[in-house]
Amino acid sequence: MSESSFPINDLLRRKLQTSLVIIGLALCVASTLFLLLFATRIGFGISLAVEGKLTSGFSSVFSPFILLLGILVLVVGVVMVSFMAFMMMSQRTRDIGLMKAAGCPNDLLFGYFFTELLIVAFVSCFSGIILGLVAHFGSSSLFTSLGLQVPRESVNFWFVLIIFAVFFAVSLVFGAKPILSTAKTGPAKAISPTYYFGLDKTPGFEVVSKSGFTMKIALRGLYRHRSATIRIVLCLSTVFLLVTVAVAGGTIASSTTSSWVEKAIGREIVLIAHKNMTNQYRLLLSKFYEAQKDSQFNYTDERYMISADLTNQLRSILGNTRIDTRLVLKVPVSEVQGVILGNTSADTKTVGRNRKGESLMIGVEPQDVLNEWFLEGRFLSEDQASEAIVGDTLAQKMFSMPLAQEIKFFNESFKVVGVCLDPIDNGNVTYVPLKALQNVTGISKPNIIMIKTNASSNREEILDQIRTVLAAVNQEFEVSDLNEILDKSLGFLGYIWSTIMFLPIFSLVAASLCLLGYVMLAINEQKQEFGILRALGARPRTVVKIVSGQSLVVLLSSYAVGIAFGIIITLLILVEEPIVTGYTVMAIAGWLLIGLAATFLSTLYPALRFAKKPILETMSQS
Repeated sequence: MSESSFPINDLLRRKLQTSLVIIGLALCVASTLFLLLFATRIGFGISLAVEGKLTSGFSSVFSPFILLLGILVLVVGVVMVSFMAFMMMSQRTRDIGLMKAAGCPNDLLFGYFFTELLIVAFVSCFSGIILGLVAHFGSSSLFTSLGLQVPRESVNFWFVLIIFAVFFAVSLVFGAKPILSTAKTGPAKAISPTYYFGLDKTPGFEVVSKSGFTMKIALRGLYRHRSATIRIVLCLSTVFLLVTVAVAGGTIASSTTSSWVEKAIGREIVLIAHKNMTNQYRLLLSKFYEAQKDSQFNYTDERYMISADLTNQLRSILGNTRIDTRLVLKVPVSEVQGVILGNTSADTKTVGRNRKGESLMIGVEPQDVLNEWFLEGRFLSEDQASEAIVGDTLAQKMFSMPLAQEIKFFNESFKVVGVCLDPIDNGNVTYVPLKALQNVTGISKPNIIMIKTNASSNREEILDQIRTVLAAVNQEFEVSDLNEILDKSLGFLGYIWSTIMFLPIFSLVAASLCLLGYVMLAINEQKQEFGILRALGARPRTVVKIVSGQSLVVLLSSYAVGIAFGIIITLLILVEEPIVTGYTVMAIAGWLLIGLAATFLSTLYPALRFAKKPILETMSQS
């Protein structure tokens, strides 16, 4: 046999084991590449900055998820590479011992098996890159077909090459170590199962009682090859941590951020304004999920102003329904420095740098506002007060400590009393009392009206009455339903979170393959013991119970550790003031249990296959 053909034939001789290693490593590479390409596609680069979509407040929720998931995916990849290299070499250690006993020199042995490692690492990394790119473009096409706006960007070839190089290098480093260690081992030691299975010398096989017979054998088996057991528990714990952060964190964050958006825009809200003003307001709202360029729009055009006559007619047909009248403008604003008082004059400090910018300015009547924002601070108190609430993007862009500062426009200063998460104009917005805004601008009329209709059967009837009034007063005014904008905003959030929750599937499948390899390694070590049990009258299902018990102990240990730390990270670090409902808890529990069950069921195949073998074959050392 030639030197070049030996590694390939050896890999082909072990088709199942080789396939497990290649598929597992490929999934690790694919999940990492997909995550980083996905982060770039939604606007998070290396600096975790938002480019054209979302708001600073929402990006501050997504950024930790992207960063933590990226770290966890890389850690999972390294742990899996380490375990799979250990698993692959554990099954070849006896072969190396036999080859050394036959006189094969160490350098030739290392060359054979390092060539195998090179082949496996290259095929795995290349397949992972292809799979990651397919998942990237496939997810874009899928969500585009669902009507969601997904930015299409060309993939950076050098970025992909770096991911390939990193995992290829990691595979070689972790794979070469066990090859070197085994190549330096004496032939007699390498051939011994005590060495190549990592067993400890333990007392003879004793069964004190019949109760718990299969579980005692299962636990003893786990303890005997505890080197492999510790590795697989560490590997699975990391994977379940990743799965918990993505699934539990993604579910909680999705419901929380969706609630913020729905309350900020409002459900069943209709807008009454001039048709040009309506289109502009909808465009401002759509900036949350679409990159839109600022257009030159004259908010103070007299045609857009709503007369008192129109407002009174609307009040007459709406009865007790609240009418939210607003004045919307785009104005230059500036930051006013604030002073934070200390116990002494030396402790007093000034914050702010008098930065300037432009903000969407909305005057509202505080008692009639229909929206409910997620606020830091408080809402506007009095209709006449010089108070302001700034959007999260404006607060981050222009202020050092917004709640200790003021905002200035038209030479008037307004105290910032709150910071809100608002999708409109990407959070570059300021809310002030309507009358205060009218006083400083000299504009006496509002330019939009918002009302909230009931979702009952009379909603269309009310809208028809409003259209009739508008047609009689001014035919250029129209009624616009904002539910469509709201649904698109929620759909965009859902797209991001569903993709984040999709990421652990790769790692979970790879973890199942790792556990499958571990079970095969354990069965190979215990096959003579199982053969003796079969010869003494034990049924095949007893063997299946023992192997299943081992898998279950490993899985539950890993599951408990991963979920515990995952929930702690999610609730204490990743999501501020999370919204957790009964449905959310059930959804998280359901997905995690499905992942646990799928991983467990994947381990039954080698146990069922082994249990069907003849007794003499199970006791064979070949």
